[in-house]
This record gives sequence, structure tokens and C-alpha cells, in this order.
Amino acid sequence: MKPTIYDVASKANVSIATVSKVLNNSGRISDETRKRVLKVIEQLNYQPSMMATALTGKSTYTIGLLIPDMANPFFGELARNIEDRGHELGYNLLICSTDYQPAKEQNYIELLKRKSVDGIILASGFEQTSEVDKLVKEKFPVTIVARDFPSTYVNSVSLDDFQGGYEATSYLIQLGHRQIAIIARDVWSNRERMRGYKKALEDHGLEEYAMFTFVEKSTVEWGKKVAEEYLRSEKPPTAIFACNDLLASGAIQAARTLHLHVPDDVSIIGFDNTIIATLVDPQLTTMAQPIRAMGREVMDLMVGEIKKEEQSKRRIVLSPTLIKRGSTAKLNK
Repeated sequence: MKPTIYDVASKANVSIATVSKVLNNSGRISDETRKRVLKVIEQLNYQPSMMATALTGKSTYTIGLLIPDMANPFFGELARNIEDRGHELGYNLLICSTDYQPAKEQNYIELLKRKSVDGIILASGFEQTSEVDKLVKEKFPVTIVARDFPSTYVNSVSLDDFQGGYEATSYLIQLGHRQIAIIARDVWSNRERMRGYKKALEDHGLEEYAMFTFVEKSTVEWGKKVAEEYLRSEKPPTAIFACNDLLASGAIQAARTLHLHVPDDVSIIGFDNTIIATLVDPQLTTMAQPIRAMGREVMDLMVGEIKKEEQSKRRIVLSPTLIKRGSTAKLNK
């Protein structure tokens, strides 16, 4: 059984109140008694209950993070940067992966509240504005990252996904491509990237060449499947814009399966600039998200809200950066 505060008090031969004062670094206690209690705590490996701490009205120094897909390197890197910044500020992170399922999102929010976390960070893919509105109404500290909720009064850190989609498509057009296909998932960030893609085609008079498909999952397998369908079509694209690096790496596999050379036969551009981008062959041209800055900004906003440092909410929108590598080239046809 886990040791309790009663076990610590008994072994240290002090009252429960004295143990509590040592844990909270409060009250007048002699150095000798404090050292004795701390030694017993270490010997028993005693850890105060988060729930018990919360019941006293004190901070648990724990923050919940909901991400939609643990298998996507972008969310793994984002979670790591949020956690790193949290540790710098003295907070621990509880991470929950929702698999883009609304029921899981709702269940995890309730679970984290029962765990008495000080606040919750919700990441991209979270489509239920009603759940966010509910947290805001309850005055529960909540912050959004990697997506935007412009209609909800909440702190957020997002990327200008429209700009990213527009720049990625414009770059392919500059290389001479006209038949440009896009692979996306039907989630907020990808819809914004597709909107940028369509706008770039429109601005260059290429609307008639638009080719777009929504996939069920943001995986290599789905990227390969859809890219193969594009490349086997009567008028195959000379370039493919995939809305994340996993889909883009799948598109590279599809080209290889059809004995097409990347980038000579088809150019491929991804999104996120995760570790995947440098592991594929050829290395992937991609739109880089400022993942480190995103993670640090959202944790700073979260802690500021927990500590009630600012009354007004902040909406931070960061810009993506085009990273040119070997998977794109000028059209040679």
C-alpha cells in the first residue's frame, strides 16, 4: 500500500499538522524536526495526493494536455516543448491522446478535472466548441494550441495555416507546376491549408486544375493510397501538396511504387517540418511550424491564466516558414 501522511507522522513521531507544515514549507518548525520529517518522507517514498492538495485550495502544479494523435510526430514534438516549458515554470503535464474522437475529448476533460489539474491545454483537432465554451463558462483555466477559436473568448496560440497553404502552393506554381493536387484531413488546420491552396490557384488563374481529397487518417498509408490514385489518373498532377509530413512521405512511397522519380517526375511538399522530413529520401520540402515557440507560448499563457496575471485574453498567431529540400524541383516537361 502507498504510504499516507499518517504513516509519515507516526514514524517521525510528530503530528499530522507538523507533516503538513513541512510539506507546505509553512509554520514555525525547528530545523531538527523538519529534517527528521523530510528523511522519513524520503524513506517511505511518500507522495502527497493531488486530490488532497486540491481540497486544501492549493495548486497541484499539474496541467492537462489533450492532443488528437500521439502517433503524429508534430504532436509528439509539440507535447515535448510544452512539457519542457512547464518544467521550467514548475508544472507537470498529464498528456491524453484523443484520436480525434469527440467522446474521448469529453471523457478526458472530465477525467482531468477530477484529477484536479490547474488547467487544460487543448490542441489542434478539437472540433467541439461547446466543450471549450463550457470550460470558459465554468471559469476553468483553458488554453488552445495549434488551432483557433475566434468566436470563443479564450487564450490561444495558432499557426496561420491559410498562409502556409497559400505559400506552399505558390512555391509549386513558381516552379512551373499547374496540375497541383492536395491531400488533407477534414480538420480545422487542414481545411485552412486547403483554403490557402485554392486561393493560390485562383490568384494564378489555375482554379480549373484543382485536385483535392480528404483522407480518413493523417498517416503514411493514407498518403500513399491517395497519391497513387492521383498519379494513376488520366491527368496526373506534376506536384502534390500534402497537409502534413506523414501524408507527404506516403506520397513519396506512392511515386516510388509507380516507378516515378521525385522530384523529376513529381514534386512533393509537406507541412510541419517534423523529423520525418529529414528521414525520407529525398528529404522533404515542407512548411515548418515554429513548434518550440508554439509550445513555450501556450504554456506561458496557461500559467498566466492559472495565476490570474492577465485579465484579457491573448490570441497569438505564428507564421510558417518554407523549408526547401530535395523533394521539389522546376517542372521539366
